Amino acid sequence: MPVARWLGGWWRVAQFSASMLSLAASPASYRGEQRRIVAHHLVAGTGSALLWFTLVAALATLVITRIVLVTAISYGLSRYALEMLIRVLVLELIPLAAAFFVAVQFALPAGTEIVQLRRRGQFAAQQAAGIDPLRRELLPRALAGVFTVLMLASTAGVVALVLAYLVAHGFSPWGLAGYTRTVGHVMSPAVALVFALKTLLFSLAVALMPLASAMADAPARRVRAGPELRGLIRMLAVMVLIELGSLMVNYL
Repeated sequence: MPVARWLGGWWRVAQFSASMLSLAASPASYRGEQRRIVAHHLVAGTGSALLWFTLVAALATLVITRIVLVTAISYGLSRYALEMLIRVLVLELIPLAAAFFVAVQFALPAGTEIVQLRRRGQFAAQQAAGIDPLRRELLPRALAGVFTVLMLASTAGVVALVLAYLVAHGFSPWGLAGYTRTVGHVMSPAVALVFALKTLLFSLAVALMPLASAMADAPARRVRAGPELRGLIRMLAVMVLIELGSLMVNYL
């Protein structure tokens, strides 16, 4: 039945995610050759995305900040402009954009690579040689996805805060006290905790959903949607739930 198949797919995804988290917490996953493999994927994932995403985020911040400030001044609401920018841009848009960027740039292609490895029988060959393919092939890609989302979101967030101040006050230090008070008012402990948890959950969804779908669905299975498409759908569904949950906690 379609419902039973749907529930079974999500159950296998949950089992795979639990196994990945268990492997990530194991010290044996970072010893010897495995440590070099993990480091390679971390550098490859972050190095190819950090510069370009930061530049795009900086450009978008300059444009959006200027538009919001001009509009707010015209309506006499300039005192609320920076607060609204921080809430919308730093707390909401940048983590979401970082997650989507990593998904397209790294996570979804990684899921495709795993599907191809399984179809070529390399997982069975590694198991026959006494190598755990989950630890050797999937864990480094999952860790790289999580690390890249966190790195992109944190770097772009800091750049956005700096650029928003420069657009609003220029290079004058006299607006720094008021700006830091505004940032502190918006980033209260509760909001900062929700922001950190949301970004972490985004990174886990982006890193795990494509890989989980690549492993949970048999490579020879003939269905309309391949593992890559199912991974994308599951990732989007989880990200929507995470975003809705964070909005409810912050604003309801």
